[in-house]
Formats: sequence, structure tokens, C-alpha cells
Amino acid sequence: MKHIGALPAVVTADLSDREPSAAELDAIELEMPLITAEVELLDVVIMTLDRPVSELDERRIRRARRRVLAARRELTNRAATVGTSGVGA
Repeated sequence: MKHIGALPAVVTADLSDREPSAAELDAIELEMPLITAEVELLDVVIMTLDRPVSELDERRIRRARRRVLAARRELTNRAATVGTSGVGA
């Protein structure tokens, strides 16, 4: 019978110690407008949690949602452009 043992260096390797790669940083940079818009929407929603929603609050929420949708659309269009740029060449 063969003894199977784990290598300590492989088992105890901590993935949180590694730095993000250049590609991961580029992806974050590309998504930053969407991330910012989502944070702004979250801030507006949090402001309205402990009080009745006024007409001004409703407008703020609608504007923030529109910014999120616009950022998502822009990111999707950019990804589609990058994905199809090599087609037909």
C-alpha cells in the first residue's frame, strides 16, 4: 500500500497573498464606472432607509438607477466591440 501525503507548501498556500495581475487590474479599471454608479445607487437607497421617501428621494433613486443602467450598457457595448473586432478580418 502506498502512502499518499499532501505537500505542505501546496496545502498551506494562501491565495490572498498574491497581487492582482495586470489583466485583473485592467478589468477592474474597465468596470470602474459601473462600480461607481452602483455605489452611488446604494448610497441613495441607504439614505432613505430610516425615513419616508420624498419626491426628491424618488428622483435621486431614479437618476442613480439610470446611471447604473447607462454604465452597464456602455460596458456591454464596449465588451461587444472588443469581442467582434476580429470578426471578418
